[in-house]
Amino acid sequence: MIKADLINKISVELGIPKQEAEEGVNLFFETIREAILRGEEIEIRGFGSFRFRKRTSRAGRNPRTGEPVKVPPKKVLYFKPSKLLKELINR
Repeated sequence: MIKADLINKISVELGIPKQEAEEGVNLFFETIREAILRGEEIEIRGFGSFRFRKRTSRAGRNPRTGEPVKVPPKKVLYFKPSKLLKELINR
């Protein structure tokens, strides 16, 4: 499913114009994006949560030259599905 499919589904299910459905979807994603940029974790009950993990610095290698390089520490965003979603998937 892509964003356009989601907009069409919402438009049909709620009986609203596609433009209004698109505005709602865009607002939803923008709100999530802003929260992530502020460093907040997001939890949507029954669906899952978006959380950050910290990766420490490590030694890596340049694949082209084989030279060792230092990979700096960074935060990584990951999605953890809810227990309910996991159960639905594994039925």
